[in-house]
Amino acid sequence: MALIPSPFPLAVLPTPLVRAHRLEQALGCGPVLVKRDDLIGFSCAGNKARPLEYLLGAARTEGCDVLVTGGGPGSNFCQAAAVAARTAGLDCVLVVPGASPAVLSPNLAMARACGARLHFTGEDREFVDAAVEAVASDLAAEGRRPLPLPRGGSTPVGALGFAMAARELAGQLDTLGMEPEAIVVATGSGGTQAGLVAGLRGLAKNWRLIGASVSRPVDEISARVLDIARGCARHHGSWELPRPEHVEVVDARGPGFGIPSAGDTRFARLAMETEGLVLDATYTAKSFRVTAELLQSGTPGPVVFWHTGGLVPAVAAFTQVRNT
Repeated sequence: MALIPSPFPLAVLPTPLVRAHRLEQALGCGPVLVKRDDLIGFSCAGNKARPLEYLLGAARTEGCDVLVTGGGPGSNFCQAAAVAARTAGLDCVLVVPGASPAVLSPNLAMARACGARLHFTGEDREFVDAAVEAVASDLAAEGRRPLPLPRGGSTPVGALGFAMAARELAGQLDTLGMEPEAIVVATGSGGTQAGLVAGLRGLAKNWRLIGASVSRPVDEISARVLDIARGCARHHGSWELPRPEHVEVVDARGPGFGIPSAGDTRFARLAMETEGLVLDATYTAKSFRVTAELLQSGTPGPVVFWHTGGLVPAVAAFTQVRNT
């Protein structure tokens, strides 16, 4: 059994689990429950605050003084990592693909405002994790004590935050006297779904958990989720190791990463108009479309839609719409 680090507190937990009555009426089905990690209470981090609590806890235990991670210009994790690192007294270096732009994205602007140093690679997004390791190696050679993290903080330690979130959700559903037919969550780098898989297995819950893949082919991300989930489960000696049948992923990429389909946009607008839910084009609009289509296909409720956040790019998108 690996050591479970003491979390560095960031999030205001538990986040609400709310019934979406108006959305149910609009879809003609239900019950629909929304897990509001967009209301997590730390910066604009959304669900990224959960892994960062454990990752920063480990960093402080190991005596690290600088966090190194990376992602695209619109990365919610990069923004959250920069703010969290500063809160914990660490420096932060963010590795970003491509060339330095004339105008920073809102997430990167927030990160730099918190003191993060931006390192643009000039290469494609797929090389970010390797560049993170290279930057961390250079910092170590300078005498620093870096903690390198892959995109999204998707490691077994980071996934512990979502394993605890599974317990949080189970307690809320028990209070409501409900058993979910399905739980739907956006899956990018895999850590969110992996932690939930590990946590549900630790609780011996056979609930259907669907990951809506927003960036990777289903086979690739399924294998990644299973690997991280098993690593997460090993941190707790009594947890059952997840098996392939515990990982369900559907392809929600549509036109491409960060590019909404017509269905994504239509259902995101419906969520806004009925429940005031702000969904971003990269993650939550895609996972909510999967949720809505699941319900409309005849799956009975309750279905839990896990709102992972992404408020900064979603609000930025609204401000760029012309008044026509």
